[in-house]
Amino acid sequence: MRTAAELDAADPLRAYRDEFVITDPDVCYLDGNSLGRLPKRTVDIVHRYLTEEWGSELVTGWSHWIDEAQRVGDLIGRVALGAKAGQTLAVDTTSTNFYQLCDAALRSCPNRGSVLSDTANFPTDRYILEGLCDRYGKRLVLINDESGEEYVTPAMLAQHLGSDTALVTLSVVQYRSGALHDVRQLTRMAHDAGALVVWDASHAVGVVDMQFDADDVDLAVGCTYKYGNSGPGSPAWLYVNERLQSTLRVPIQGWFAQRDQFAMGQGFDRADGMRGFQIASPSVVGMRCIEAAFGMIGEAGLPAIAAKAALGTALMVRLHDEWLAPLGFELVTPRDPLRRGGHVTLRHPDAKQIAVAMRELTKVIPDYREPSSIRLAMSPLATSFAEVWEGFDRIRRLVESKRYRDVASAASRVT
Repeated sequence: MRTAAELDAADPLRAYRDEFVITDPDVCYLDGNSLGRLPKRTVDIVHRYLTEEWGSELVTGWSHWIDEAQRVGDLIGRVALGAKAGQTLAVDTTSTNFYQLCDAALRSCPNRGSVLSDTANFPTDRYILEGLCDRYGKRLVLINDESGEEYVTPAMLAQHLGSDTALVTLSVVQYRSGALHDVRQLTRMAHDAGALVVWDASHAVGVVDMQFDADDVDLAVGCTYKYGNSGPGSPAWLYVNERLQSTLRVPIQGWFAQRDQFAMGQGFDRADGMRGFQIASPSVVGMRCIEAAFGMIGEAGLPAIAAKAALGTALMVRLHDEWLAPLGFELVTPRDPLRRGGHVTLRHPDAKQIAVAMRELTKVIPDYREPSSIRLAMSPLATSFAEVWEGFDRIRRLVESKRYRDVASAASRVT
């Protein structure tokens, strides 16, 4: 088994760590699955936008800004989703996009009565589905994986799929456990039952080598601020397979989806293609952040990024088994590297207090999720193997010494 130093020496992506702003080199930042580090090139490209575009061009800049959602969406699709041009928009928030696409999917099959998801899916997705099912009189069925891995197997999905299924929606990578779903097989199963599928790829984009076109994905959404490193609140994205673009209709009919946008006429006449799924003006400064960060992802290549994530999470699993399992930790994430994304999740009865103490006493940054779960990420471009090793060593020493018990609950409500 190679050491962290040996893994770093052999890492083809190791130079990218120097591309990020790291103000305190003693911090072990293992929370890139929640918010990625700031790329240095983002600072430069946003500065140029402020001074050379907005500052000097003023309103005339809209002559080229107006198509930013399409151009940057195509960048995301090309480098991170396995999607050819004309199927991805960089717009709005993940929640807005999820609502839009699920609503459109449900309205496209009014005679089917059930929607399938799972109990471990991201809360916003479940809440939006509850509201949509109430509105349209559908039955929401939530699959529950009692094994603890929070993973929907083909056999589990098959138990609930049928001629009444309108929509299946799951996360590519489960937000809590880090389990990676089989996108191709589950999508094919839903199609065989006549249902549409909406995938939430928020915890996968930028770390999992997804192939939406090859896997015949219908619809998908995701954010850009986790492994995408595009900053807090950066624009999200939505994907609509070209075979569905002419038939699906989203509920919010904004002026950017109007065929003759600047005629400002009466009545909505929907534009063709992906423009018909856009609501309003893009966040241009947000587009510049995505352009910088996803340009870096394109340079590095998703196959290399995913390979490093697999090595990094394997190192985490090994260090858990050797150091943390004897201290009462339990690995929640699947051990099979083909069923993991970029983070692992550990459970401990005192996990919430340990997570606070990690930040305050050891300079290790994780995040905490109920119930009793600490998430730790390998964000391949910004994280070294030595950082992972040192972070786990600090966790071991913190829990062995029981120093974490001296730390009060966090003042912030953000965990």
